[in-house]
Amino acid sequence: MIVTAAAVLFTCATWARAEDERWADTRQVGPFIFQATFPLAPYERLFAELPQLQRELTRTLGVPPAKNPIYVYLFSDEQQYRAYKERHFPRVPFRPALFILEGGSPGVYTYRKPDLEIDVRHECTHALLHSTLPVVPLWLDEGLAKYFEVPANERAFDHPYFDDLKWKWSLRLGMVRSIESLEQRNDLTEMDAADYRFSWAWVHFMLHGPEPAHRALVEYLACYQQYEPAGKLSARLTEAEPNPSEQMIQHFKHWHE
Repeated sequence: MIVTAAAVLFTCATWARAEDERWADTRQVGPFIFQATFPLAPYERLFAELPQLQRELTRTLGVPPAKNPIYVYLFSDEQQYRAYKERHFPRVPFRPALFILEGGSPGVYTYRKPDLEIDVRHECTHALLHSTLPVVPLWLDEGLAKYFEVPANERAFDHPYFDDLKWKWSLRLGMVRSIESLEQRNDLTEMDAADYRFSWAWVHFMLHGPEPAHRALVEYLACYQQYEPAGKLSARLTEAEPNPSEQMIQHFKHWHE
């Protein structure tokens, strides 16, 4: 989740409060500085793979590495996490994991649970993107985070969305949510489960499908890096690959063959 300045004033005082928390363990991994209220030894595998996340974003999207630290705060349980959120971000809706970007300072917040590693990858993807890009459209931001939230060896063929029967039937029936429809989403509350699935699907198509589609994505993000008008990704993709919705359907029909 991304929380903008309209929701929270993220000031130096907030950082000071974070520093005052009783952190039991700390790790620095690439641009990430982890602070946790519990021992981090069980998560060494996650820490070992996180630098690859930055490299993959650069390799696949042309996004430059983060220049400033990204703080990741991990709490022992949901109760402790909720209490911290209510003290420091009372106007932020509760979610199991949060990415908060205020004044260019990215922070990730979550708590110890079975899917902690997924949440960390997901929110850290948001943080890396927003560390170097002034704008990332909501649907694309979530689609990329969903793609990169699983371990690297699962992204191309083994993401849980591949097992979603409802989504599979939508593809078989040609019921695809177009990028144009996803581009109309301006707030997380406007996105339903199908929006997340199709945002991920479009990202997968652009990363693993026809080269012109991948190039359209990279060039689109490059416009934001250079503070140039980017227009709509839907228009760029249609120009690069006529009838992209049908192309995307065919991409997934034949992907496991």
